[in-house]
Amino acid sequence: MTASENKANLTVLAAGAHPDDIEFGMAGTLLLLKDAGAAIHMWNVANGCCGTATHEKDEIIRIRWAESQASAAVAGAAMHPPITDDLAVFYEPALVAKAAALVRQVKPDIMLIPSLEDYMEDHMNTGRIMVTAAFVRAMRNFECIPPTPTWEGETVLYHAMPAGLHTGMRKLVHPEMFVDVTAKIPVKREMLARHRSQKEWLDLSQGLDSYLKAMEDSNRRVGEMSGRFACAEGWRRHNHLGYGRPECDPLPELLKGKCWVDPEYRRLLD
Repeated sequence: MTASENKANLTVLAAGAHPDDIEFGMAGTLLLLKDAGAAIHMWNVANGCCGTATHEKDEIIRIRWAESQASAAVAGAAMHPPITDDLAVFYEPALVAKAAALVRQVKPDIMLIPSLEDYMEDHMNTGRIMVTAAFVRAMRNFECIPPTPTWEGETVLYHAMPAGLHTGMRKLVHPEMFVDVTAKIPVKREMLARHRSQKEWLDLSQGLDSYLKAMEDSNRRVGEMSGRFACAEGWRRHNHLGYGRPECDPLPELLKGKCWVDPEYRRLLD
């Protein structure tokens, strides 16, 4: 995949665990890839049923699906429906089979997915599910739910920063690459603000005060880590084995001037 290829043919899938996860740590990069000509897709594995202190389960599921669709409309993204409840995101065959069906359907050249290290199991398990869903995309004997034809295309997986930028053991995570999302903060705010049901819940359950401010503060912190951008989203590229060529790294190529790769991080990989 090179910049000289037809960018209009590129497809990007951003997957989060819960409604609003993409908006916090992935949406700026997703929007920039859309500007570069890519078709963009959003998917939350869980339906957000536990993100309330006031609503009944069926009601909050309906509310959060409507909010997710509204956010995707702001981004100009296709939104795909969730497949399970909050805190039921386990690395198990049925969820992998459903995620694999979506990957085969969407055929993403780039996948933006959660960190494999985070403070919450739903986040980490979503990352694991998506890694395997991409890995089995061309395996004819892996049965998807629903049955979906295989796809043999190349895909590149990028892991977002964990919530709070730290692992569950409090270790700060340093990105491999930084994407300058400063110009996209207003649209990220607009997307996140569509999740109106979450302000009271997050204030009560996690002490985030303003969830819009929390998103901006996190992006500013990653920007500070870069040493060059005011606001940034951080990414780490997944091992290429099973997914494509080792040299395939489209994010820096597509987002020239907006994406900086930390050479020290790359040096430590060798």
